[in-house]
Amino acid sequence: MSYSLIFTIAFAAALVAGLLVKFWLASRQVRHVAQHRGTVPEAFAQTITLAAHQKAADYTIAKVRFGLVEMAWGAALLLGWTLLGGLDVLNKLLLVWLGGGMVQQLVLLGAFAAISGLLELPFALWQTFRLEERFGFNKMTWGLWLKDALKSIAIGTAMGLPIAALILWLMGAAGELWWLWAWASWMGYSLLGMVIYPIFIAPLYNKFEPLDDPTLKERVTALLKRCGFKAKGLFVMDGSTRSAHANAYFTGFGASKRVVFYDTLLRQLNAGEMEAVLAHELGHFKHRHIVKRLVVIFALSLAGFALLGWVSTQVWFYTGLGVQPNMSPAAPNSALALLLFMLAVPVFGFFVAPLPARLSRKHEFEADAYAVAQTSGADLSAALLKLYQDNASTLTPDPVFVKFYYSHPPASERLARMTAA
Repeated sequence: MSYSLIFTIAFAAALVAGLLVKFWLASRQVRHVAQHRGTVPEAFAQTITLAAHQKAADYTIAKVRFGLVEMAWGAALLLGWTLLGGLDVLNKLLLVWLGGGMVQQLVLLGAFAAISGLLELPFALWQTFRLEERFGFNKMTWGLWLKDALKSIAIGTAMGLPIAALILWLMGAAGELWWLWAWASWMGYSLLGMVIYPIFIAPLYNKFEPLDDPTLKERVTALLKRCGFKAKGLFVMDGSTRSAHANAYFTGFGASKRVVFYDTLLRQLNAGEMEAVLAHELGHFKHRHIVKRLVVIFALSLAGFALLGWVSTQVWFYTGLGVQPNMSPAAPNSALALLLFMLAVPVFGFFVAPLPARLSRKHEFEADAYAVAQTSGADLSAALLKLYQDNASTLTPDPVFVKFYYSHPPASERLARMTAA
């Protein structure tokens, strides 16, 4: 049996196994949430109404069912691009039109992104204008959606084209260790993006105004000082122009760090609750969660680039995924290797997804504990309950689904730990 056939079988088996596991997990989640829809859990009976609990259940079930349809379509597209030869046909058409070289490779990357985006567009529209609209979360108009889409295309092209060209050039010109130079370039580019995003890119989508609530500003400033955290500024973002979901976050890197509150969050929480939510976010910095995650990302990306460096030289990697590689030095395979690698890795990586999810939940517990130590635990509990209710997050998720997917612990687990603390 050839290596190509073995890889084809392994890829197909991993894809089918992943789909079966995803379907099983989704079925568990729908069944578990539906079974507990009729009664508010005892721990929340005094704070969450039955109507809010049922809305969260219905929203969760609708999202999971929509996710199943989206998953099936994504699997069909993946097969179309790989084993059914879609990427091979696109590559050959562009070779005939443009010949080999950098231009053809960049066009191949761009054409793949454009076609994939168009094929996935109906699902994005349905999620925003049907699913989110149905539960009262969508605030986006068609005009605003179109403006955002055009901005994303322009920004994606302006930022993606240079790094793509650099990596493709390194693959052809930097020798056997090109992957090491490509990894270093990618990491530098990612860190640069963390610096420039809050200053130049985010304001293209939303308005950011300085926090002008004197009471809240005083409490937040005191909290930041008490925790030894320096931020470039405190800002309020007009999140309500696009969604009713609420949030707060830190963004930026180094001297560009800033605290951002959604305007929807300010309307839902009082000053004490806002302070507690901010303390939770500060907990991530105090425990160096951001740095730890960056280290993990750096290590995994280094391993990924090293693996790409090896498989890009193996004919079976291409033929096993339905693509005939270019045999002429004048028509390199670099763009093909990148695309096939990005398509194949998630198929095999799905089975280790519970590991980063578990680590993320651990970090959330640690951030909660830090917030309780710095502010009022009662305020943090009240804030979390409001956020769970306003975002229609179910209080009764399936435990197995949680372990596999959830980056944040369920409300019951978080509140139990806070009470114990």
